[in-house]
Amino acid sequence: MGTGGTIAGTSAVAGANTGYTAAQIGVEGLIAAVPALAEVAAGGLVAKQIAQVDSKDMSHEIWLKLARHCEKHLADPDVQGIVITHGTDTLEETAWFLQQVLDPRKPVVLCSAMRPATALAPDGPQNLLDSVIVASEPTASGVLCVAAGEIHGAREVTKVHPLRLNAFSSGDAGPLGWVEGRSVRWVRNSAPERPVASSARLVQTLPEPDLWPQVEIVMSHAGVSGALVRALAAQGVDGIVVAATGNGTLHKTLEQALEAVEQEGVLVRVASRCVEGLVHGEPDARWASANGLSPVKARICLMLDLIDDDLAAEDDDSVVGD
Repeated sequence: MGTGGTIAGTSAVAGANTGYTAAQIGVEGLIAAVPALAEVAAGGLVAKQIAQVDSKDMSHEIWLKLARHCEKHLADPDVQGIVITHGTDTLEETAWFLQQVLDPRKPVVLCSAMRPATALAPDGPQNLLDSVIVASEPTASGVLCVAAGEIHGAREVTKVHPLRLNAFSSGDAGPLGWVEGRSVRWVRNSAPERPVASSARLVQTLPEPDLWPQVEIVMSHAGVSGALVRALAAQGVDGIVVAATGNGTLHKTLEQALEAVEQEGVLVRVASRCVEGLVHGEPDARWASANGLSPVKARICLMLDLIDDDLAAEDDDSVVGD
C-alpha cells in the first residue's frame, strides 16, 4: 500500500539527496523499480495507492482509510503480510496507531526512505525489498518498521536523525532483528512475541475522524508560562499530553496551569522528553504516565482512550434508553 513520502519523492536536480518533492511516484512505480520483489514475494504482490502525501502532512483521515484497508486484507487467508510505503517524518505515529487499532497477527511492515527515488544512491529500493522479505517471513507479526536493514517494533521505533540512512532507533530496547541478504535474523534467534494493543478496540468501532477527540502536546521547559495550556483549554481541547523533563517532572507554572484545566474536564497524561528509559512516577502521582511511550505515541493512546470512553458512554445511554 502506498501513502507517498520520500521513498516516492523526486528532485529536479539529478542525484540530489535533499531539496526534493515527496510523494511523486505511485506505489506501482516503486514496485516496478525493484524486479527482485517478484522473487521474494512467493504469493505475488497486489498494489494499492491509499494516499500520496509528504508524511509531515499525515492526517487522521488517511490513518482511518489505511487501517480499514489493512483490516480487510489481513482477514484474507491468502494474504501473508502487508507492506506500507510511508514517509519517515510521522512513520512512528502511523505504526503505533495501526498497532493499537489492528493488533495484527500477520506482519504489517512500514517501509520508508531517507533519499528520494532520483538520488544518486537511493535507499528506497533496498528498504522495499527488505520490507517484503519481512512481510513474507512466517514468524513475523505485528506492526513493524524496516529501514537500513533493521527491524523495529511499533512501540519503540523513533526517528532520531534528519539525514542519515539509519535514521530510526528503538532506543535502549534495540531493534527486533535484521534483514541479512534475503533472510531475517531475529534478536536471540527467535521471533519476538507479538505486541498486544492496550485494549480490544477494533477499526469498525472508530467514528469518522471529525468526531475524534482533540488531543495536543505541550512541553515542559525552562521559563514555560502555561499560556499554551490555557489557550488549548479555551479552544475546547479534550486531552493534553505533557512532554515532561527527566523522570516525569513538570515546571511548577505548567503544573498549576494543568491542574486548572483538569478541573474543566481536560484529561492530562505525562510522557517524558527523554528518548530512552522509562518514567518511574510516584504511586500517588496526580496524572497517569505514558508508560514509556514517546509524547507523540502517548497522544495517540490518549485519543483512542477518549474514543473508547465516548463509545462506552453511548452504549450506556442506549441501555438506559431501552
